[in-house]
Amino acid sequence: MDTSQRVQIVYVEDEPFFSKAISRLFAEAGYATAVAEDGTSGLALIKKEKPDVVLLDLILPNVDGKEVLRQLKADADTKDIPVIILSNLSAEAEQRELYALGAADFLVKAMTLPSEIVRKVRARLEATARHATR
Repeated sequence: MDTSQRVQIVYVEDEPFFSKAISRLFAEAGYATAVAEDGTSGLALIKKEKPDVVLLDLILPNVDGKEVLRQLKADADTKDIPVIILSNLSAEAEQRELYALGAADFLVKAMTLPSEIVRKVRARLEATARHATR
């Protein structure tokens, strides 16, 4: 990561292949990305970096993604950061619960093209930027 560029995306993902591939896509699209490999380090990284968007897997070591989401939304410093769930868990009841907890979007890894992930995050970043300039 280019340390002169502010981290815009924190990706919490325990599968190195997937986190490297998605980070590379975002770098090619011009976004600075930082990766955490478990829920505990993800929470710490998000609180430190205050990114514009969080991509969050649900099945994580230490603290699972649902608990990470709960803690982010309960913290005044992180509650407004949009969290996009990126997981292979796709049950509708699970998705409804995550939206109720404050998730901004839900993408099923196995059913979403990498370009769609970048498109969704770009749209969220642009919406955030427009909102900030008002």
